[in-house]
Amino acid sequence: MKFTAPISIIILGILINSCGDAVNGTESTPHEFAGEPTYQNPVIKGFNPDPSICRVGDDYFLVTSSFEYFPGVPLYHSTDLVNWTQIGNVLDRDSQLDLEGVAPSGGIFAPTLRYHDGTFYMITTNVSRGQNILVITDDPFGKWSDPVVIQKQNIDPSLFFDDDGKVYYTGTSPWEENSAPGIYQAEVDLKTGELLTEYKLIWEGTGGRYPEGPHLYKIGDMYYLMISEGGTEMGHFVTMARSDNPWGPFEECPHNPILTNRNEPFNNPVQNSGHADLVQDPDGKWWMVHLAVRNVNKHHHLGRETFLLPVDWNEEGWPVINRDGVSHIDVFAKTGTTQVPSRMNSYDFAEKPGPEWTHLRNPDRDNYRHDTSEQVMILTGTVLTLDDLANPTFMGIRQEDLEMTCTVKFNPGLAADGQEAGLTAYMNNEHYYAVSTRQVSGKKYVILTMKLGTMKHVEEMVPYNGGIVWLSIKGDPESYTFSWSADGKEFTELGSNYTRLISTETAGGFTGVFLGMYATSNGTKQGPTARFQNFSYISE
Repeated sequence: MKFTAPISIIILGILINSCGDAVNGTESTPHEFAGEPTYQNPVIKGFNPDPSICRVGDDYFLVTSSFEYFPGVPLYHSTDLVNWTQIGNVLDRDSQLDLEGVAPSGGIFAPTLRYHDGTFYMITTNVSRGQNILVITDDPFGKWSDPVVIQKQNIDPSLFFDDDGKVYYTGTSPWEENSAPGIYQAEVDLKTGELLTEYKLIWEGTGGRYPEGPHLYKIGDMYYLMISEGGTEMGHFVTMARSDNPWGPFEECPHNPILTNRNEPFNNPVQNSGHADLVQDPDGKWWMVHLAVRNVNKHHHLGRETFLLPVDWNEEGWPVINRDGVSHIDVFAKTGTTQVPSRMNSYDFAEKPGPEWTHLRNPDRDNYRHDTSEQVMILTGTVLTLDDLANPTFMGIRQEDLEMTCTVKFNPGLAADGQEAGLTAYMNNEHYYAVSTRQVSGKKYVILTMKLGTMKHVEEMVPYNGGIVWLSIKGDPESYTFSWSADGKEFTELGSNYTRLISTETAGGFTGVFLGMYATSNGTKQGPTARFQNFSYISE
């Protein structure tokens, strides 16, 4: 099926039929604000950083970074900007994405999504392979092409389609050269990946470290360049400049940064705001999507998430974000829609697992089997464990809520010493918690394992009969509690520990916690074959 756009749409969601205030000759409708919150951030919860968005008619599409997880570049769809559904993953084939052996927070960095003349374009960086890759489709609900490799190495590549047919490739400092930090640009041939002009510096930013995440827009007769600076931690911020030429020179916005939470006290849980993209809705209103984190005592463990803020334009033609240039959980801009909270996802595996399920690196598909007749998901363990920089048998979903309960019902199928299967709260191979079953000296146990850097500790070890078992991880903002049950009714607590010990500030990197099913032989022999009957995730 070919996805067809209305004629009234032009590149990057900039409308030719909108109404209201003018921005450099382009009409724009100012936002109205209510006396109480109209929606809450983040609009896409859990590990979903570096959002990039485009609109086609009444449909919005958005992609985020995925790093070492496969499939790569989750793709979301919305018709109102506040309620989003994952419809797929852009990079879902080995021919598109090679993650073999990549380190934690390697792999896929910030993507950019654009639509032009009936085609969707997604460009991103596989940092572990030193490649910028481009894939396309005419149907975002379908499959994407195999990649074209762009003949330049950097991070955060973006595309801009100008009115004269030229296509600009905008990114950061080239890796292979000792170049000054800043934003660089060239014209590009999208069919071959060849750069058609010199890749040259167009803006150094405002002086913050790591100028990155560029997006070029044409609004009216002016070119706006929006970037991120300050690093993706507490000092993150978004700046903007403009010119009457895509090559500059660029005039800086006089009230830069246009978005930052770097000066916010910690009673605002939103921190690290940055890396943003712009879109205009069918009514002429402008919006920004950006990454930020929900802070818990100066730590975050859910990863960088996707936030949405209103954008207005002042008399000088500069953007004003959310009235005060700060991101918040509660947003007061009128949206004309109602945000629907997600409360529970229960997977009984009657149907094939959806696009929200992910693996560590390229999975060995022989180790995953969905049995439709018995309605189970069968995971076969290998010698690889969660400690390995490889592809252990693991499939999980992003933890989306600070308060939640995740429970699995399964038959571990333990048949030999060392075999193990269970449930994990996983940040990376050196920082995770796991509640599982394991066979030791011919006996079967439920165990609680904590991997914290170089220390791997078995906190609790309880004998059980080896049959069907229920395992549970309950999370609140500051801690996880781990339990098990032999009947699914009465649960026994095994122990607890802090969320901050597997947070980004402790574990490092750019990802967030996944809640996943796994199986391993712990280095001995093949197996076990674990049969998962149910996986439930409940937001408290």
